[in-house]
Amino acid sequence: MTPSGPGSWQEVPNPCPINPVHAALLRTGKVFFYTGSGSDPDNPPGPSVILENLSTGTFSSQAPPVVSGESVDLFCAGQSFRSDGRLMVAGGTLQYEPFYGLNTAFLFDPNTKKWTRVSSMNAGRWYPTVITLGNGRILALSGLDAHGKLSKQVEIYSGSTGWLAFPPTTSTFPMYSHLFLLSSGKLFYSGANTFGSATPTPRILTLPSRFSSRIAEKSVPGLGNANFPNQAASVLLPPAQDQKVMIIGGGNSAGATTGRVNIVNLSVSNPAYTAGPSLKHARMHHSAVLLPDRSVFVCNGSTMEENVTQSKLPGEIYDPYATTPSWSVVATPSISSRVYHAVAVLLPDGSVITAGGNPSPGVYENRLEIYSPAYMSQPRPVIQGAPSSVVAGGQITIQTPQASNIQWVHLIRPMATTHSWDSEQRLVDLPINSRTSTSLRVTVSSNRNLAPVGWYMLFIADTARIPSVAKWIQVK
Repeated sequence: MTPSGPGSWQEVPNPCPINPVHAALLRTGKVFFYTGSGSDPDNPPGPSVILENLSTGTFSSQAPPVVSGESVDLFCAGQSFRSDGRLMVAGGTLQYEPFYGLNTAFLFDPNTKKWTRVSSMNAGRWYPTVITLGNGRILALSGLDAHGKLSKQVEIYSGSTGWLAFPPTTSTFPMYSHLFLLSSGKLFYSGANTFGSATPTPRILTLPSRFSSRIAEKSVPGLGNANFPNQAASVLLPPAQDQKVMIIGGGNSAGATTGRVNIVNLSVSNPAYTAGPSLKHARMHHSAVLLPDRSVFVCNGSTMEENVTQSKLPGEIYDPYATTPSWSVVATPSISSRVYHAVAVLLPDGSVITAGGNPSPGVYENRLEIYSPAYMSQPRPVIQGAPSSVVAGGQITIQTPQASNIQWVHLIRPMATTHSWDSEQRLVDLPINSRTSTSLRVTVSSNRNLAPVGWYMLFIADTARIPSVAKWIQVK
């Protein structure tokens, strides 16, 4: 058993005041939820909220963004972080049944707790993929456009130019296509998405240097159970330097699920998926979270579509450092209705908050629960001092009385998640160059595609893989 299990669950004192379809960890350490109309066409777009205090369950509320005097419906938008910690939210719901996508984009500032409108996208997008690139620019792909068709236009946002678009892609990417930024600056589509299209197959996308050129695509073979992509989970395995992506579980068009786990090494010239150890419980609508002991925690979901009678599932943890890597069943949450629209987010203390579950319009789970891995009950190393910022390629000194017993230092990017998908989370190793009895000297990668500019949680972990509580640091 890894130091991450079996762990325990505890309910947050107060429920979430909105349907928490979208969740993000702000650089203030607080959890941000927004919902728009929240899967209920009769609802006006609702406020966003911030969980201000975990122990008391205290929330603050912010009004939804407004355009021309009307509240904007951010239900099923895309999201990722700007380098200054503001959350980019692009797209959303223009119309229900049939669904059309908004082209609006906003930034949420964790300091002022206010929304600011920025340039609109060239295409409307409902269920888009939004991802931060190494230089801090934001890329948007897919989503239903203002006419209800999947957009083949990929575009990139910068504060100086607004949104600039490439020619239409050769492939038509499905909604919430799972994309990962690779160390080369290329993007990898894992094959996981929302609503279950098995095409295109997993592939690497190469962005051209000019917006007048088409994005190149290279297929990656070998994905098992490729017809089970619907709300599978996928993660960039730690550390990010290894360039390995794991796809986990998922559903098919009939609502059946798989426990399939495949892994691909994207650092080789001709990558291909190979089979990994299967989940103990097949599931979809689940969440996968990178823990600071470098394991992968899976929770939420059901063994059949949005069926809450089959969602009483324990958490599972994948330990890549075991002699034989495998999944271990850990504690079962008391709240088991986390199906469609459920989310999970890593917190700075190393615990995981879970929220949501929306099996039908107007019906949702508003209770919150926190999973505490077993390492939280162990004596933990302590970061007594660390800088608040570092330039890519720079070195930092970390003060800790456990310096002689630390084996790992790493950055974890805060999550911004929805629909079993998170484009943000990654764990970046910081090699230890030297140490004293009370300090560590480490190097931050000079490759911004490994550690995109922005805010991170800085963790240390000892030789027993027990992690510290995080300190916040900005990579510039």
